[in-house]
This record gives sequence, structure tokens and C-alpha cells, in this order.
Amino acid sequence: MFKVGDKAVYPTHGVGVIEAIEERELAKDKKQKFYVLRILGNGMTIMIPTDKVDQVGLRSVISTKEALKVYKILKDKKTKTVDSQTWNRRYREYMERIKTGSVYEVASVLRDLFLLKVGKELSFGERRLMDIAKNLLVKELAIAQKLPEHHVERNITSIFEN
Repeated sequence: MFKVGDKAVYPTHGVGVIEAIEERELAKDKKQKFYVLRILGNGMTIMIPTDKVDQVGLRSVISTKEALKVYKILKDKKTKTVDSQTWNRRYREYMERIKTGSVYEVASVLRDLFLLKVGKELSFGERRLMDIAKNLLVKELAIAQKLPEHHVERNITSIFEN
């Protein structure tokens, strides 16, 4: 599915580069192929079994067309607010959505947190999740649109300043 040099997205960690495809011996007579993924944001290396790609949620970076859909989600301010829930319940729900690895879920979490922030102070955990969601989106959108990250970050911030 992926080759060395391809960019891929690992849920909760973001965009990385496939640096190698290695075969390791796990047990006697049992070999396993792995993608060696280096995360661009922090340099962390993750080994993903090639036959477990779908299970872990490893996917290709979105296209330019899909990036436009992400911006549409961010701009949709007519969404239901979830401020009636306790902060820890919201936190768990947002974390589960981020863990799906879906760029659209990450975008909706960021949007929901920005909208929630307008009406009330976010908890420490929610502010941290907001940063995580924003960083995940900025990296992937920058690659998808072939733009510098600071430009994408400015685009996202301007959506919520209006």
C-alpha cells in the first residue's frame, strides 16, 4: 500500500514519512513486515505491521479537494453545542473522535472547541485537545495544499475570528 518516501497519517500523531519497510522475525519461522514511519512533527518513529494498517488507521494524506471539505467543516458554525455535558465527558468524546484518525472528525473537534471557547473557559484538557487537533490539521492541510504551515494556521485562526 505505501512505499518508502510516501507520507502517511497515523491517528493522534499526525503526518509522517515512510522511511523503510522492514521484515522482522517475531518468532521462530514467523516473519512480519513493518512500515517504519517517522512523524514529521516530533521525529518519533513508529513501526506498523503492514497487515495491520487498517486496524491502526494508517492512511494517506488527504487531497486538495478533501482539504476544502475540512475548511467547510471548520466554517460550519451551526453545529450543536455540547456545553451541556461535563468537561470530562466532552474530553472523552473529543479524544475518541481524534483517535478515529479521520481528518473530518479532527476538524469537527477543533471547530466545536473553538465555538465552546467563545461562551466559556475551556478546561486544561480541552485546551490541550484543541492544540492537538489544530496541530494535526495544520500539518496535514499544509501538505495537502502545498502551503507553509504558518499560512494554514493563519487561515484556520481567521475562520474563528469572524
